[in-house]
Amino acid sequence: MTNLDIWTYAVVGSTFLLYIIIAVWARAGTTGEFYVAGKGIHPVANGMATAADWMSAASFISMAGMIAFQGYGASVFLMGWTGGYVLLALLLAPYLRKFGKFTVPEFIGDRYYSQTARIVAVICLILASITYVIGQMKGIGVAFSRFLEIPYDTGLYIGMAIVAVYAVLGGMKGITYTQIAQYVVLIMAYTIPAIFISLNLTGNPIPQLGLGSGYAPADGTISLLGRLDQVVTELGFKEYTTQVMGSTLNMFAYTLSLMIGTAGLPHVIIRFFTVPKVADARYSAGWALVFIAILYTTAPAVGAMARLNFTDTLMTQQPGSTEEGLAGFQPADYEALPEWFKNWQDTGLLAWQDLNDDGKVQYYDDTNPAAQAQAEELGWEGSEIFHQAGGTLKPGPDLDIMVLANPEIAGLPNWVIALIVAGGLAAALSTAAGLLLAISSAISHDLLKGVFMPSISEKAELNAGRVAMIFAILLAGWLGLHPPGFAAGTVAIAFGLAASSIFPALMMGIFMKKMNNTGAIAGMIAGITVTLLYVFQHFGIFFVRGTEFLMPEWGMGKDWFFGISPNAFGAVGALVNFIVAFIVAAVTAPPPDHIQHLVEDVRVPRGAGEATGH
Repeated sequence: MTNLDIWTYAVVGSTFLLYIIIAVWARAGTTGEFYVAGKGIHPVANGMATAADWMSAASFISMAGMIAFQGYGASVFLMGWTGGYVLLALLLAPYLRKFGKFTVPEFIGDRYYSQTARIVAVICLILASITYVIGQMKGIGVAFSRFLEIPYDTGLYIGMAIVAVYAVLGGMKGITYTQIAQYVVLIMAYTIPAIFISLNLTGNPIPQLGLGSGYAPADGTISLLGRLDQVVTELGFKEYTTQVMGSTLNMFAYTLSLMIGTAGLPHVIIRFFTVPKVADARYSAGWALVFIAILYTTAPAVGAMARLNFTDTLMTQQPGSTEEGLAGFQPADYEALPEWFKNWQDTGLLAWQDLNDDGKVQYYDDTNPAAQAQAEELGWEGSEIFHQAGGTLKPGPDLDIMVLANPEIAGLPNWVIALIVAGGLAAALSTAAGLLLAISSAISHDLLKGVFMPSISEKAELNAGRVAMIFAILLAGWLGLHPPGFAAGTVAIAFGLAASSIFPALMMGIFMKKMNNTGAIAGMIAGITVTLLYVFQHFGIFFVRGTEFLMPEWGMGKDWFFGISPNAFGAVGALVNFIVAFIVAAVTAPPPDHIQHLVEDVRVPRGAGEATGH
């Protein structure tokens, strides 16, 4: 067993032990504690738990990888995911807390005075949550398989067991306190390596400032971003700081889809039901933004520095380099490649094949005609770095490895590498637990208690919630073991599903007292159906073309609707939802008077108008 193995087992094992101890201490004894932690969580604590619940494997593992290889274009994730919290804090959280229900489908069912509306909301919730949880399971399996040197399947089983202990036993109460511990673990794991790497590359210990600082190996004569632009363009890639994701319309739609998807994700919304007062819901959202910002402002620096280190360790700068593009670099000798590269080859997420038997590793953008032409002049036969996914060879590394591999690439100590493994697992486990609770509560509380067995006792409902949680964990594990072909894009798709179905229903339920149940039901069905059809229609195209579903080659989207990618289509689905709901509501009977008064009471603060007598 190597020194790294010892550190990894020690750090990961101690964090898992902490989670189990917290779960035993905070086990739920009532349905109120199981669903909403007894509505007694302090706003600051809830903000920290919300941040952990929100920052999934996609935020911790994938986002910096996307920023590393997509540059400025990947800013849609930063803007969309953080902007969504502003919408949530201003437009949804306080009103939903004032309504006082346990779950999102329960609010929709009561607001639209319809069990059908509640069932449709449950279906939409399960579709979005299950889609989202696949990515968390993949993150758990990848982290275990690389750093604990155990099979992917075994790592996934361990992750499922840990989630089962603290989620089934503690419910929302146990999950909340566990997520607070997980936030501390993941934020330390993310920022400590970033500080070390920023010091090495810029001399500045603050990564956010280091991103705009001078590049230390060049004595600060060029900025870090300027150096990165120079490196990637000389290799035939697009300039890092100006690279975009398709058209301006697609960037806008992608950002909007992520924003309203954030505000519509049930496992996030349910967190605001756990605080004592309505005002606490706003404070929780504000604190969550503060805690999230620590990671989200660090991510651009992590991504940029990872890309620079990745390229520098694979290519050798030639003396007297000019602006002749690829001629400015020479391929690294395979025997001289760093140990981290060879370690990651075992996972299948990073591979190398000598296409022209020259013993050197060629790395360039083989989708760029100019880079490809220059590579042919140099006798290169194709970019030789790739990863394999879905049976299709894809140029370049898997984006999910960048954060986990970053400390190895930078040559940081083993304890730092072990810490980032624990952080990645904490991020995946915390979000998986929140999603699984949302699924189980929808089944036990909304379907069983709310529709099929309204007279069920509290103890029976609590047991049913735990059984539903176990089945949800088993289903999530099975999907993690057998992910669909678009597993790499499931997170963005999940946001699209929530954006096109749940968010419009919540907005109209709070701010439109004339919106009736027929309109809301028709809108939810239309929105999620259009989004699903668009996604599945283009799934085959992406698979055949061998591009990443989450981050496809944007030039290949000629058959997209107005150039909008499937991952950004949730915004269009939401628009369809609103339009259909308005039309149907206009030609059907308005809601009963008591529902309209209920909406006004939820939206208007208590005591409004008393000072003026109105």
